[in-house]
Amino acid sequence: MLICHTIKEIKSFTRQAASQGKTIGFIPTMGYFHAGHLSLMSEAKKICNVVVSSIFVNPIQFGPQEDFTCYPRDIERDKRLAEEVGVDAIFIPSAEEMYPPRFSTFVETKKITDCLCGKSRPGHFQGVTTVVTKLFNIIQPDMAFFGQKDFQQAAIIRRMVEDLNLEVKIILVPTVRDKDGLALSSRNVYLTPTQRQAALSIPKSLALAAQIVENGERDPAKVKMAVSGVLAAEPLVEIDYVEIYSLPHLEEISFLQGEVLLAVAAKVGKTRLIDNLVLKIPDNKVNHPK
Repeated sequence: MLICHTIKEIKSFTRQAASQGKTIGFIPTMGYFHAGHLSLMSEAKKICNVVVSSIFVNPIQFGPQEDFTCYPRDIERDKRLAEEVGVDAIFIPSAEEMYPPRFSTFVETKKITDCLCGKSRPGHFQGVTTVVTKLFNIIQPDMAFFGQKDFQQAAIIRRMVEDLNLEVKIILVPTVRDKDGLALSSRNVYLTPTQRQAALSIPKSLALAAQIVENGERDPAKVKMAVSGVLAAEPLVEIDYVEIYSLPHLEEISFLQGEVLLAVAAKVGKTRLIDNLVLKIPDNKVNHPK
């Protein structure tokens, strides 16, 4: 497995692969790999001839009170895990390599960033879209793989790719969960055993939502109230948001039909966790309001 620290090195590798007619799959990450990251790499390995990942804790997507300095890092472990699943190259640039002196160009996607994490973390998605645009331009992948846990991020990147006519297909891979149901996240390492137990209220709340929708509830407000009730019953959980939006454009709705996204963000202690559920309501189960 090739390790590249400079743009010149990784460009040389991917350009050579492309010149040989090989398809390139790309997984941008901030490292501290878990099974969710590895599932993206494995999926890319099934579809693409060459798999490239990046490890870069992107400073411009963190707010001033967020966890940039203490974000978990273990590069040597990440290298070993990536090699085990067949990644061909990892790009590990420095901040100076990505953002040289006098860097002053940013990429911003409007509207779709106004809700959910975009509302809670102003400036976050501008940092994400800027770094992902740079990485796409550097790597020139045919496909890029993202996890469903970060659904809004993937939707924003899809919008950006379409708007900017970028030649990359965005592949969404299902969320990977631990045995207890908690969605895998690099930030889970922050949780104490007691906090982790409290965090299980998040997947439990989503499971309840799925059940009441299956039982016929079509009022988004009532579904959100049920989810919030589960979370609020746990003293260690502080709700950031519980929201339901239509897919694929994340627009507000007053009635559940078709495909919708139920998204949750909450703090457990100082750790901010997100999770979501895509609800698919078949036409024959839609009871339209009279």
